[in-house]
Amino acid sequence: MADASAPLFKDDARAAGHHLFTRPVSFVTGALSEQYLPDTKLPEVAFAGRSNVGKSSLINALAGQRQLARASSTPGRTQEINFFDRGQRLMLVDLPGYGFAQAPRDKAEIWSVFIRRYLKGRPKLRRALILIDSRHGVKPLDEDIMTMMDESAMNYQIVLTKTDKIKPAELARCIESVAAIAAKHTAAHPLILPTSASDGAGLADLKAALSELALPE
Repeated sequence: MADASAPLFKDDARAAGHHLFTRPVSFVTGALSEQYLPDTKLPEVAFAGRSNVGKSSLINALAGQRQLARASSTPGRTQEINFFDRGQRLMLVDLPGYGFAQAPRDKAEIWSVFIRRYLKGRPKLRRALILIDSRHGVKPLDEDIMTMMDESAMNYQIVLTKTDKIKPAELARCIESVAAIAAKHTAAHPLILPTSASDGAGLADLKAALSELALPE
């Protein structure tokens, strides 16, 4: 069984990722509908996942700021698509959690249509990151989103979260299981990225992956 803690990228790629994420990061805007999406030349990377998967925590950990992306204590309450400029080289995009656990049905449907249109039709979107809780693996809602991205030929990559909550052997089995599912989806990136916002595990590799999508200096 592979060592889930082994680095996935070479030192030079990890150094490039580290350099990118030492640059200033700032909140740009929160969009409630397509007319409010920012007009920018920056490539975008969207963070998607079920409610309470840890998107905001992961974005904050990448930024080195505790309150950049606000993590709600009530799953499904984040309503906007939030945009963060990473050093004028990359835009990080925090999507509302799909599942919308505490959202009224009519509002959840509006968000769902908005998010799907963004994921399928945003020219600047270079990659979507689908966050999966490593304790639970891929759920039906995750596969629905993966299938939708397959159909729209949207390149996406799976990022496991909360890896500090499980044992190394469990994590290795989770990676193998998720990779097997991802292999059945045509638009899924083959490399699975395990991370923890709490102890920083895997963040160097995630930064390296994101730096490959950023504008050159």
